[in-house]
Amino acid sequence: MSQERRQFTRVAFEAPATLVTLQQRHSARVLDLSLKGALLALSQELVPRAGQFALVEVQLGDVRLSMAAEVAFVRDQHVGLHCRAIDLESITHLRRLIEVNLGDPKLLERELATLVGH
Repeated sequence: MSQERRQFTRVAFEAPATLVTLQQRHSARVLDLSLKGALLALSQELVPRAGQFALVEVQLGDVRLSMAAEVAFVRDQHVGLHCRAIDLESITHLRRLIEVNLGDPKLLERELATLVGH
């Protein structure tokens, strides 16, 4: 887990993903997830631009997380994404995934309170 200068804990997690922009569809692998975004490794040469909006779909077995995001940065084949919107089912699965990886429900509750601005 890496926090760097972020408010939200990033959980190292590998899973297949798809990054969809208006111009392209990218195959990717999730490197880490948080309540506010994701870091992806793209498998193609074409990369999105910072500031561009995209849809991220992460396949977790028979569960699919979908997140509307903004490209925060692009470095080499890595793309950092800032979550702009996420559906209830996806945030529920993401919350559980982070909770299991944090090992401390109080940390998750603190992050959720920060997320909703309380």
